[in-house]
Amino acid sequence: MEQVYVKLEMVGFRVGKRLAERFAPLNRRLTDTLDIVKFVCKDVWMVLFNRQVDNLKTNHRGVYVLQDNKFKWFLRMSGNNGGAAAARRAQPYIWLPCGIIRGILDSFGVNTVVTAETMGLPQCTFQIKIVSEEQSNS
Repeated sequence: MEQVYVKLEMVGFRVGKRLAERFAPLNRRLTDTLDIVKFVCKDVWMVLFNRQVDNLKTNHRGVYVLQDNKFKWFLRMSGNNGGAAAARRAQPYIWLPCGIIRGILDSFGVNTVVTAETMGLPQCTFQIKIVSEEQSNS
């Protein structure tokens, strides 16, 4: 499963780089990390899923949480065997969007670690942690 995760995340990363190149606003420069994350939540999510992210939270210390209460790829998944089992089965479907988010932020020069989880379908939460230069060099 680890190899599948790495491969899907890397495909998503490359797609994210291309999406940022294609849809980045030409009339304004996105230099602030919060503005870049808002670009992901509004513009990119609209392109990918025909809706915006439901909720964006930040601790203003380099952690952003994006919450999508009706994640499109989970809408038709069944949770007959309980929430935890369905969430485990859905896990591979969020590796690609994690890579997309990481690729978009990387194209703007922001090094991140993106993780995702679901407590119950169709809800999905993505956590973006900014990796500072000091952390990446140690």
